[in-house]
Amino acid sequence: MTASHNPGGEHGDFGIKFNAANGGPAQEHFTEAVYEASKKIEAFVNVSNLPNVNLGVAGSAKHTIKHLDGSTTDFEVEVIDRVKDYVNYMEELFDFEKIKTFVTSGSFKLCFDGMHGVSGPYARELFINKFGISEDQLMRCNILPDFGGAHPDPNLTYAPELVDILGLKDAAKEGVPEFGAACDGDADRNMILGKKFFVTPSDSLAIIVANNHMIKQFQSCEFTGAARSMPTSGALDKVIEHFQRIEETRHVQLFETPTGWKFFGNLMDAGKI
Repeated sequence: MTASHNPGGEHGDFGIKFNAANGGPAQEHFTEAVYEASKKIEAFVNVSNLPNVNLGVAGSAKHTIKHLDGSTTDFEVEVIDRVKDYVNYMEELFDFEKIKTFVTSGSFKLCFDGMHGVSGPYARELFINKFGISEDQLMRCNILPDFGGAHPDPNLTYAPELVDILGLKDAAKEGVPEFGAACDGDADRNMILGKKFFVTPSDSLAIIVANNHMIKQFQSCEFTGAARSMPTSGALDKVIEHFQRIEETRHVQLFETPTGWKFFGNLMDAGKI
């Protein structure tokens, strides 16, 4: 339940983020079915006497609702530690030991801005507990319902503090970190900064694809192709053209999609990217 990258809180935006069984955003056939069902709703039933369920403690607990007619309904709530699940999965995809050695070498400093969104607890578990970096390299990693009154869209306009820390406004600034990143409210879009420069999403996509062999996640699967949305720059096209000139990777394809995560999900499910 999130305002995503829009202003949130009592007087802000609110929405429900739904991921399908494959882990990706719900596909068009599902969202269309939900929309059709929504047109048939005739009434809402409000349950006002729900017991107080502690969502801050992982585990299962049984509860009972007492109805006005004296009858009862038993139900069970299971609270999962989603941060633990996420970090365990990330450890399968990336080489944690190499990352930890690199970020604690003394020659590399980073700054991550959680923008008071959902990424904060994940960032703390990863960067502090797993990788061992210092607390001062994280900012705004506590979740706030209204994102602290800020606009949680990770770009040069709405993350001015991070932009300043990375020295983009002052070429003479000393002690600037080598890497900066920020996530939006629901952590499905990001901004990446280098030391005194901005890395466009188009370039970061091209860099990841060009160096896919270095990433643990991609070493166990066949490199079949990559995709970008229509308004994205042609940086990825140049990378794919390079691979298509090499005998072992001539089969690699480039896909251009309309704007929307579901189109990438379709290509992923089909094993094309």
